[in-house]
Amino acid sequence: MSDPTPASPDNPLLDAGGLPRFDRILPEHVEPAMRALLADLEADVSRLETGVEASWAGLIEPLERIHDRLGFSWGTVGHLMGVKNSDALRAAHEACQPDVVKLSMRLAQSEPLFRALEELRAGSEWDRLDAAQHRIVESLLRDARLSGVALEGEARERFNAIQLELAELSTRFSNHVLDATKAFAVTLTTPEEVAGLPQSLLELSAQGARQAGDEGATPEAGPWRITLDYPSFVPFLEHSRRRDLREQLYRAYVTRASEGELDNGPVLERTLELRSEAAGLLGYASFAEVSLATKMAPDVASVEQLLEELRSASYEAARRELDELAEFARENGADEATPLAHWDIAFWSERLREARFSYSEEELRPYFPLPVVLEGLFGLARQLFGVEIRAADGEAPVWHDDVRFFRAFADGVAIAAFYLDPYSRPAEKRGGAWMDECLGRTRLGGELRLPVAYLVCNGTPPVDGKPSLMTFSEAETLFHEFGHGLQHMLTSVDYGMASGIRNVEWDAVELPSQFMENWLYQRETVRSASAHVDSGEPLPDALIEKLRAARTYRAGSAMLRQLYFAFTDLELHHRYAGASDGRESGEGSAFDVQRRIAGRTTVLAPLPEDRFLCSFAHIFAGGYAAGYYSYKWAEVLSADAFAAFEEAGLDDAEAVSETGRRYRDTVLALGGSVPPMDVFVAFRGREPSTEALLRHSGLAP
Repeated sequence: MSDPTPASPDNPLLDAGGLPRFDRILPEHVEPAMRALLADLEADVSRLETGVEASWAGLIEPLERIHDRLGFSWGTVGHLMGVKNSDALRAAHEACQPDVVKLSMRLAQSEPLFRALEELRAGSEWDRLDAAQHRIVESLLRDARLSGVALEGEARERFNAIQLELAELSTRFSNHVLDATKAFAVTLTTPEEVAGLPQSLLELSAQGARQAGDEGATPEAGPWRITLDYPSFVPFLEHSRRRDLREQLYRAYVTRASEGELDNGPVLERTLELRSEAAGLLGYASFAEVSLATKMAPDVASVEQLLEELRSASYEAARRELDELAEFARENGADEATPLAHWDIAFWSERLREARFSYSEEELRPYFPLPVVLEGLFGLARQLFGVEIRAADGEAPVWHDDVRFFRAFADGVAIAAFYLDPYSRPAEKRGGAWMDECLGRTRLGGELRLPVAYLVCNGTPPVDGKPSLMTFSEAETLFHEFGHGLQHMLTSVDYGMASGIRNVEWDAVELPSQFMENWLYQRETVRSASAHVDSGEPLPDALIEKLRAARTYRAGSAMLRQLYFAFTDLELHHRYAGASDGRESGEGSAFDVQRRIAGRTTVLAPLPEDRFLCSFAHIFAGGYAAGYYSYKWAEVLSADAFAAFEEAGLDDAEAVSETGRRYRDTVLALGGSVPPMDVFVAFRGREPSTEALLRHSGLAP
């Protein structure tokens, strides 16, 4: 790290007494704050190592304090990298990241601390600790081993160098995707070019044109700016009648960050190579084995068995769906001599949906203003879990005017809070949707600190003074992220290292999020979460029935798409180890592996130039490396968990509330204090089955 101006006592990034001071934090605060904090924490680690006691109070609590201080300041920087990215913030992050990684590695590889953990595990105090404390100690021992605590000399030096480089590669990958997405736009100027586009997209793209400098742009006359940002790209592919423009956008999307200065090809190859090398240093055959050492799934074979079970249930269905779509397209004016291409699928899928179910996604949008969706979501939380959500805007500083702040109460007592950042901002905010923690629940020091979450989406922003009108898919995403937030906020665990989502195995962490999506297909929930923007009427029963009927529409294709990603991720991290390995095995690159996997997991082969891996941030810049299968693994759990409510009777309000409290007291409350299979069995009374997932997907035999 360079030697910037020393941190002043009032540096907002060092003010860890409450919520982050987003009204004051600037990029120039980052480096001096982290420099001062890391110096303090290095001294704390040295003192702890010198006088370490093999006890909970003498070892685990000081460790939590160190992790907590680092997590508050560096976590705030990481959050801002996702939602308020800038060149100045990137430079500050890049300057600090190596030293943050070094401190983390020093903690994980500390031999005095590791020996003390082993002594605590074997000592007399062990029997006086509870099961949650046991699990925390066992997790710390496991993580130390996976962090190279047993390595010595050159092996440790090499392992640590790899971790530093991997951290830098991850940040570079993410920045390249953001920049490549931001760099592409098409400005349309004639009515013929926007033929078929819904009013909502015309309004959004005219607003985008105004923001880009065309001050006179209107939805009626244009110009209209189309981008690769999700609220623009997806509706365009679904509705544009200009096949050539759909092709242009689709090709741009699947080749993002794959050329020039933003090319992630070398970044991902190097990442795979380094992960494989690090796994070898730890004594594992592949990085996938390292990844699964911290997950619910016992081994790679078990994961592949589940994925194959789902693939065999969905492949023929997906093939039939493609044939059906092609036939429908031919009957409705598509060129019979031209097979369906990738840029035709979304367009004709929407036309077939409209024909079969007599509604369109756009027809639903006016019924889902964001404030109404939130009202329905919060009402559901009250019914199921006895939790009341109250707006608390103005009670916490925020990083953008769009951001809202809420508090959660149970029996009139405040138990948690969360920020909601709902809209797309492609100039500074990365794509996708996520939940992250701002503060975790802990009773360290005696006083209870309540959990605070970040809920981040990239939904359609308000246009021309109207509220944000959400697609049904965007509403599902909001319910999904709120599910993650509930697990973080409704935890009853007082140990900071196992409260909320902490210490929860990654392939179980999607259970609460995917569980919440099911409720949007229930009549009472969707009626309470909808009100037409003009009339105030809830979604009519006829449309609700169509929505429910359409839930399994193209389910085979949707399932296969996720399996394609999961199999590719697993193959890259288990049997492929970077470009040098590819040359030896005859697969010259990760893209060759992708194409091979596509042969059995897609019914429409990817384009030769498809480089979706270059923007696959989940596995190259997120936490899903050799873990993308987690979505399907957890979806089995979430579907089975929802089946408990179906069995109780969805029309029986008392039974639903009773089942909801049991779910809250197990799945949401226990966090990482109990193994996830034990949590699931505590709620469900048995181990999970794939039956409910296949039934909900319409793929059951």
